Amino acid sequence: MKKFLKSFLITALLTTVTTLVMAQDVIEGDWLNEEKEGKIEIYKHSDGKYYGKLVWLKDPNRDGKPKTDVNNKDAKLKNQPLIGLNILKGFSKDGDIYSGGTIYDPKNGKTYSCKITAKDKNTLSIRGYIGVSLLGRTTVWTRTTK
Repeated sequence: MKKFLKSFLITALLTTVTTLVMAQDVIEGDWLNEEKEGKIEIYKHSDGKYYGKLVWLKDPNRDGKPKTDVNNKDAKLKNQPLIGLNILKGFSKDGDIYSGGTIYDPKNGKTYSCKITAKDKNTLSIRGYIGVSLLGRTTVWTRTTK
């Protein structure tokens, strides 16, 4: 009886873990931008939408200090560190496309409408645009490990 109970518990645990892993959406995880200068962690927020924060920079410091959001149009936000900054906000899933969100470019301090398409489990197509999707730029991010 003990052997059966032990086997049952192990099977139940493995099933639960497998289900949790499979429940993760393809865009969740760590991604390197096209230039390989930054790593973005995409996660599902409690509001059911997807967000992405900058978790690594190739060159994280300027003059010996962590880089801040110096190009932000809001003077109150210019001193916030780039590491930890949410650059993707408010995406909803529709099949392999995630839309309705925005992407912030810390290089110029501008926020754009954005659409994310999962090309496969290791490749995302990120399209930032103003107004209509035709007026924009596409970049490709690749999955990486933590």
